[in-house]
Amino acid sequence: MYRILICDDDKDILSALRIFLTTEGYTVVSAETGAQALDILQNMEIHLVLLDVMMPELDGLSTLKALREWSNIPVILLTAKSEEDKVEGLGLGADDYICKPFSNAELLARVRSQLRRYLQLGCGVPHNKQHVIGAIRLDDDTKQVHVDGEPVSLTPLEYDILLLLMQNPNMVFSPKEIYRIVWKETPMGAENAVAVHIRHIREKIEIDPAEPRYLKVVWGKGYKIQA
Repeated sequence: MYRILICDDDKDILSALRIFLTTEGYTVVSAETGAQALDILQNMEIHLVLLDVMMPELDGLSTLKALREWSNIPVILLTAKSEEDKVEGLGLGADDYICKPFSNAELLARVRSQLRRYLQLGCGVPHNKQHVIGAIRLDDDTKQVHVDGEPVSLTPLEYDILLLLMQNPNMVFSPKEIYRIVWKETPMGAENAVAVHIRHIREKIEIDPAEPRYLKVVWGKGYKIQA
């Protein structure tokens, strides 16, 4: 699942956000200073940052400026400051901001929006058109998939699901996340629709679909490609 870094010097806010986001299915890492946040970001895979503007030592805007020298990870500023500071934050590369106090519903909507955008842009790294995992080779230029050198015929939806998973090896996606990204629609009945397509993909890429080597289910959470 997605890993979110929260950076705020207020321990009560850190605790509340951790509880809420963990309940929503995210993995949460916390930092109390900008320096701690930058250290975590350099040593751990993080998918989104919630960054407080007002912090001692290294404030949020300075942390953001340093981060943007080497990463395009989405950053949502947590701010109670003036309009000028919001504009400055966006100018430094923030993707969004949310004003304190904020509701859980607003926070969740903004987090989901930024994660969806980040994923669709290839997680902020140059888009690799060639994806190889074990015997599976996917060429996103030609839209062709081969297994053990043999071509595999996938429907457009099957192809897009496989591409999503191969772009993010070992990352678990819930059926709702897969549906939202691939179908680009509100995930109504996502579990059944995604499960059917996963079964069809397995039948085409796995030697034994009943004992899949690559396309794994993580019970209660979703699906992943095992690298």
